[in-house]
Amino acid sequence: MNEDGGSEWVALREDDGRAYLLQRTPGEVKVKGLGRFDVEQLLNGYSIGDRITVGQKSLSIVDPALPEARRNMARRAQVIGIKDSGFLISWMGIGVGSKVLEGGHGSAGLAMHLANVLGSSGTLISVESRPEHAEVGRANMERLAEVLPEFPDWHLIDGDLIEVGQAVSGICQSLDAAIIDVAEPWQVVPTIEPLLRAGGRLACYCPTTVQLERSWESAQRQGLVIEWAGEMIERKWVKASKGGVRPGNQPMGHTAFLLIAAKIVPHEEE
Repeated sequence: MNEDGGSEWVALREDDGRAYLLQRTPGEVKVKGLGRFDVEQLLNGYSIGDRITVGQKSLSIVDPALPEARRNMARRAQVIGIKDSGFLISWMGIGVGSKVLEGGHGSAGLAMHLANVLGSSGTLISVESRPEHAEVGRANMERLAEVLPEFPDWHLIDGDLIEVGQAVSGICQSLDAAIIDVAEPWQVVPTIEPLLRAGGRLACYCPTTVQLERSWESAQRQGLVIEWAGEMIERKWVKASKGGVRPGNQPMGHTAFLLIAAKIVPHEEE
Protein backbone atom coordinates (compact mmCIF):
# COMPACT_ATOMS: atom_id res chain seq x y z
CA MET A 1 0.00 0.00 0.00
CA ASN A 2 1.13 3.59 -0.66
CA GLU A 3 1.45 6.13 2.12
CA ASP A 4 -1.85 7.69 1.10
CA GLY A 5 -3.63 4.37 1.52
CA GLY A 6 -3.86 3.60 -2.21
CA SER A 7 -3.01 0.23 -3.70
CA GLU A 8 0.52 -0.45 -4.83
CA TRP A 9 1.43 -0.06 -8.50
CA VAL A 10 4.08 -2.24 -10.11
CA ALA A 11 5.38 -2.53 -13.66
CA LEU A 12 6.05 -5.72 -15.60
CA ARG A 13 8.82 -4.88 -18.03
CA GLU A 14 9.79 -6.75 -21.18
CA ASP A 15 13.50 -6.79 -21.95
CA ASP A 16 13.03 -4.42 -24.92
CA GLY A 17 11.50 -1.73 -22.68
CA ARG A 18 7.81 -2.37 -23.21
CA ALA A 19 6.04 -2.34 -19.88
CA TYR A 20 2.64 -2.97 -18.29
CA LEU A 21 1.38 -1.06 -15.28
CA LEU A 22 -0.54 -3.17 -12.79
CA GLN A 23 -2.34 -2.15 -9.63
CA ARG A 24 -1.90 -4.76 -6.92
CA THR A 25 -5.56 -5.28 -6.02
CA PRO A 26 -7.76 -8.39 -5.89
CA GLY A 27 -10.12 -9.03 -8.78
CA GLU A 28 -9.67 -10.06 -12.40
CA VAL A 29 -8.53 -7.46 -14.92
CA LYS A 30 -7.73 -7.53 -18.63
CA VAL A 31 -4.32 -6.14 -19.57
CA LYS A 32 -3.75 -5.54 -23.27
CA GLY A 33 -0.79 -7.59 -24.42
CA LEU A 34 -0.77 -9.87 -21.37
CA GLY A 35 -4.26 -11.31 -21.01
CA ARG A 36 -6.82 -11.59 -18.22
CA PHE A 37 -5.84 -12.42 -14.64
CA ASP A 38 -6.10 -11.47 -10.96
CA VAL A 39 -3.10 -9.21 -10.27
CA GLU A 40 -2.96 -10.02 -6.57
CA GLN A 41 -2.88 -13.75 -7.27
CA LEU A 42 -0.43 -13.37 -10.16
CA LEU A 43 2.09 -11.49 -8.02
CA ASN A 44 1.63 -13.58 -4.88
CA GLY A 45 5.08 -14.61 -3.68
CA TYR A 46 6.88 -12.24 -6.07
CA SER A 47 8.69 -9.00 -5.20
CA ILE A 48 10.25 -6.06 -6.99
CA GLY A 49 13.35 -7.31 -8.80
CA ASP A 50 11.99 -10.78 -9.50
CA ARG A 51 11.34 -12.23 -12.96
CA ILE A 52 7.90 -13.63 -13.69
CA THR A 53 6.39 -15.54 -16.61
CA VAL A 54 2.97 -14.46 -17.87
CA GLY A 55 1.70 -16.56 -20.76
CA GLN A 56 4.59 -16.74 -23.21
CA LYS A 57 6.34 -13.64 -21.87
CA SER A 58 9.16 -13.43 -19.34
CA LEU A 59 9.06 -10.09 -17.54
CA SER A 60 10.92 -8.21 -14.83
CA ILE A 61 8.94 -6.80 -11.90
CA VAL A 62 10.07 -3.21 -11.31
CA ASP A 63 8.98 -0.08 -9.49
CA PRO A 64 7.10 2.05 -12.04
CA ALA A 65 8.33 5.51 -12.96
CA LEU A 66 7.61 8.08 -15.68
CA PRO A 67 8.73 5.86 -18.62
CA GLU A 68 6.36 3.07 -17.61
CA ALA A 69 3.51 5.52 -16.99
CA ARG A 70 4.00 7.13 -20.41
CA ARG A 71 4.04 3.79 -22.19
CA ASN A 72 0.68 2.96 -20.59
CA MET A 73 -1.02 6.34 -20.92
CA ALA A 74 -4.35 6.75 -22.69
CA ARG A 75 -4.17 9.04 -25.72
CA ARG A 76 -6.73 11.19 -27.45
CA ALA A 77 -4.94 14.40 -28.44
CA GLN A 78 -1.43 14.41 -29.93
CA VAL A 79 1.11 14.73 -27.12
CA ILE A 80 4.36 16.67 -26.74
CA GLY A 81 6.90 13.87 -26.64
CA ILE A 82 10.09 13.07 -24.77
CA LYS A 83 12.38 14.93 -27.18
CA ASP A 84 10.65 18.29 -26.93
CA SER A 85 9.52 17.95 -23.28
CA GLY A 86 13.04 17.33 -22.04
CA PHE A 87 14.46 20.23 -24.03
CA LEU A 88 11.81 22.68 -22.81
CA ILE A 89 12.18 21.65 -19.17
CA SER A 90 15.97 21.98 -19.25
CA TRP A 91 16.18 25.23 -21.23
CA MET A 92 13.45 26.93 -19.21
CA GLY A 93 15.03 25.98 -15.88
CA ILE A 94 12.00 24.06 -14.64
CA GLY A 95 12.73 21.96 -11.57
CA VAL A 96 11.81 21.20 -7.98
CA GLY A 97 9.46 23.85 -6.60
CA SER A 98 8.81 25.64 -9.91
CA LYS A 99 5.42 27.18 -10.65
CA VAL A 100 4.43 26.26 -14.20
CA LEU A 101 1.46 26.86 -16.49
CA GLU A 102 0.77 24.62 -19.47
CA GLY A 103 -1.77 25.84 -21.97
CA GLY A 104 -3.26 22.93 -23.88
CA HIS A 105 -3.29 19.94 -21.52
CA GLY A 106 -4.53 17.37 -24.04
CA SER A 107 -3.68 13.81 -23.01
CA ALA A 108 -1.13 15.07 -20.43
CA GLY A 109 2.04 14.11 -22.31
CA LEU A 110 3.89 17.28 -21.31
CA ALA A 111 2.18 17.50 -17.91
CA MET A 112 3.50 14.07 -16.94
CA HIS A 113 7.08 15.20 -17.65
CA LEU A 114 6.53 18.39 -15.70
CA ALA A 115 5.02 16.60 -12.71
CA ASN A 116 8.01 14.26 -12.64
CA VAL A 117 10.49 17.12 -12.04
CA LEU A 118 8.42 19.57 -9.96
CA GLY A 119 8.20 17.47 -6.80
CA SER A 120 5.68 18.01 -4.04
CA SER A 121 6.78 21.64 -3.57
CA GLY A 122 6.00 22.58 -7.18
CA THR A 123 2.81 23.90 -8.72
CA LEU A 124 1.44 22.86 -12.11
CA ILE A 125 -1.56 24.57 -13.65
CA SER A 126 -2.99 22.88 -16.74
CA VAL A 127 -5.58 24.52 -18.97
CA GLU A 128 -7.70 22.61 -21.48
CA SER A 129 -10.69 23.94 -23.42
CA ARG A 130 -11.97 20.59 -24.72
CA PRO A 131 -13.65 18.42 -22.05
CA GLU A 132 -13.09 15.18 -23.98
CA HIS A 133 -9.32 15.82 -23.96
CA ALA A 134 -9.31 16.98 -20.34
CA GLU A 135 -11.01 13.75 -19.26
CA VAL A 136 -8.22 11.62 -20.76
CA GLY A 137 -5.49 13.88 -19.43
CA ARG A 138 -6.96 13.89 -15.93
CA ALA A 139 -7.08 10.08 -15.83
CA ASN A 140 -3.41 9.86 -16.88
CA MET A 141 -2.36 12.40 -14.24
CA GLU A 142 -4.40 10.79 -11.46
CA ARG A 143 -2.68 7.48 -12.10
CA LEU A 144 0.73 9.16 -12.29
CA ALA A 145 0.05 10.74 -8.89
CA GLU A 146 -0.21 7.23 -7.45
CA VAL A 147 2.96 6.07 -9.21
CA LEU A 148 5.38 8.93 -8.45
CA PRO A 149 6.90 9.26 -4.96
CA GLU A 150 6.22 13.02 -5.12
CA PHE A 151 3.54 14.87 -7.06
CA PRO A 152 3.05 18.63 -7.43
CA ASP A 153 0.11 20.76 -6.44
CA TRP A 154 -1.79 20.20 -9.69
CA HIS A 155 -4.77 22.16 -10.98
CA LEU A 156 -6.74 21.42 -14.16
CA ILE A 157 -8.70 24.42 -15.40
CA ASP A 158 -11.47 23.83 -17.94
CA GLY A 159 -11.61 26.86 -20.19
CA ASP A 160 -10.03 29.09 -22.80
CA LEU A 161 -6.39 29.94 -22.11
CA ILE A 162 -6.95 33.58 -23.05
CA GLU A 163 -9.43 33.97 -20.15
CA VAL A 164 -7.63 32.21 -17.28
CA GLY A 165 -5.49 35.03 -15.93
CA GLN A 166 -7.59 35.60 -12.81
CA ALA A 167 -7.87 31.89 -12.06
CA VAL A 168 -4.09 31.42 -12.37
CA SER A 169 -3.41 34.43 -10.15
CA GLY A 170 -5.69 32.92 -7.53
CA ILE A 171 -3.48 29.81 -7.40
CA CYS A 172 -0.04 31.46 -7.38
CA GLN A 173 1.15 35.07 -7.48
CA SER A 174 3.55 34.57 -10.37
CA LEU A 175 4.81 31.89 -12.72
CA ASP A 176 8.33 30.67 -13.31
CA ALA A 177 7.41 29.24 -16.71
CA ALA A 178 4.53 28.91 -19.14
CA ILE A 179 4.34 26.54 -22.12
CA ILE A 180 1.68 27.28 -24.73
CA ASP A 181 0.46 24.53 -27.06
CA VAL A 182 -2.67 25.86 -28.73
CA ALA A 183 -3.66 26.58 -32.33
CA GLU A 184 -2.94 30.34 -32.18
CA PRO A 185 -0.34 30.86 -29.43
CA TRP A 186 0.38 34.45 -30.49
CA GLN A 187 -3.10 35.48 -29.34
CA VAL A 188 -2.46 34.07 -25.85
CA VAL A 189 0.98 35.59 -25.22
CA PRO A 190 -0.40 39.01 -24.08
CA THR A 191 -2.55 37.23 -21.46
CA ILE A 192 0.25 35.03 -20.13
CA GLU A 193 3.15 37.52 -20.08
CA PRO A 194 1.84 39.53 -17.07
CA LEU A 195 1.63 36.31 -15.04
CA LEU A 196 5.37 35.63 -15.38
CA ARG A 197 7.90 36.76 -12.79
CA ALA A 198 10.89 38.77 -13.93
CA GLY A 199 13.28 36.19 -15.34
CA GLY A 200 10.46 33.76 -16.03
CA ARG A 201 10.20 32.11 -19.43
CA LEU A 202 7.44 31.49 -21.93
CA ALA A 203 7.52 28.83 -24.64
CA CYS A 204 5.31 28.30 -27.67
CA TYR A 205 4.95 24.94 -29.38
CA CYS A 206 4.34 25.67 -33.05
CA PRO A 207 3.64 22.96 -35.67
CA THR A 208 4.07 25.43 -38.58
CA THR A 209 6.47 28.23 -39.48
CA VAL A 210 3.56 30.69 -39.68
CA GLN A 211 2.72 29.99 -36.03
CA LEU A 212 6.37 30.39 -35.09
CA GLU A 213 6.68 33.77 -36.81
CA ARG A 214 3.48 35.19 -35.35
CA SER A 215 4.36 33.93 -31.86
CA TRP A 216 7.84 35.45 -32.20
CA GLU A 217 6.37 38.84 -33.12
CA SER A 218 3.75 38.68 -30.36
CA ALA A 219 6.39 37.88 -27.73
CA GLN A 220 8.54 40.79 -28.83
CA ARG A 221 5.58 43.19 -28.72
CA GLN A 222 5.11 42.18 -25.07
CA GLY A 223 8.72 43.07 -24.31
CA LEU A 224 9.93 39.47 -24.06
CA VAL A 225 13.41 38.58 -25.27
CA ILE A 226 13.66 35.62 -27.63
CA GLU A 227 16.27 33.25 -26.20
CA TRP A 228 15.88 30.32 -28.58
CA ALA A 229 13.82 29.38 -31.61
CA GLY A 230 14.10 26.33 -33.82
CA GLU A 231 13.43 22.62 -33.95
CA MET A 232 14.76 19.50 -32.28
CA ILE A 233 15.63 16.70 -34.69
CA GLU A 234 15.66 13.11 -33.47
CA ARG A 235 17.55 10.41 -35.37
CA LYS A 236 17.47 6.84 -34.10
CA TRP A 237 20.29 4.40 -34.83
CA VAL A 238 20.15 0.60 -34.95
CA LYS A 239 22.66 -2.23 -34.79
CA ALA A 240 23.42 -3.69 -38.23
CA SER A 241 23.09 -7.44 -38.72
CA LYS A 242 26.64 -7.70 -40.08
CA GLY A 243 28.21 -5.57 -37.39
CA GLY A 244 28.40 -1.88 -36.64
CA VAL A 245 25.56 0.58 -36.19
CA ARG A 246 23.72 2.73 -38.71
CA PRO A 247 20.79 5.15 -38.88
CA GLY A 248 17.42 3.45 -38.63
CA ASN A 249 14.81 3.51 -41.36
CA GLN A 250 12.57 5.97 -39.52
CA PRO A 251 12.27 9.48 -40.99
CA MET A 252 14.11 12.38 -39.37
CA GLY A 253 12.24 13.24 -36.20
CA HIS A 254 10.82 16.75 -36.65
CA THR A 255 7.72 17.35 -34.55
CA ALA A 256 7.29 21.11 -34.15
CA PHE A 257 9.06 24.45 -33.92
CA LEU A 258 9.83 25.73 -30.43
CA LEU A 259 10.06 29.33 -29.28
CA ILE A 260 11.45 30.25 -25.86
CA ALA A 261 11.29 33.84 -24.61
CA ALA A 262 12.31 35.42 -21.30
CA LYS A 263 10.74 38.23 -19.32
CA ILE A 264 13.25 40.94 -18.45
CA VAL A 265 13.13 43.90 -16.09
CA PRO A 266 12.05 46.99 -18.05
CA HIS A 267 14.65 49.68 -18.72
CA GLU A 268 14.28 52.85 -16.67
CA GLU A 269 13.04 55.82 -18.62
CA GLU A 270 15.58 58.62 -18.78
